Amino acid sequence: MSSISAASVSEPSAAIEGAEKKPLKPCCACPETKKERDACIIEKGEESCTGLIEAHKECMRALGFKI
Repeated sequence: MSSISAASVSEPSAAIEGAEKKPLKPCCACPETKKERDACIIEKGEESCTGLIEAHKECMRALGFKI
């Protein structure tokens, strides 16, 4: 028979809490605006996508990134 100690039961929840508190990386922030911006740049070129680029920058700034 195997027994589970209270410490081993609480470890997963502690790991989940630690994962939630990690700072957001710029590469993972604003995936919706990033996807639209990137697709536009690939298809039409950067100069044709200024609105989407600015929308992505605004989203990043709202999350605390200095862009």
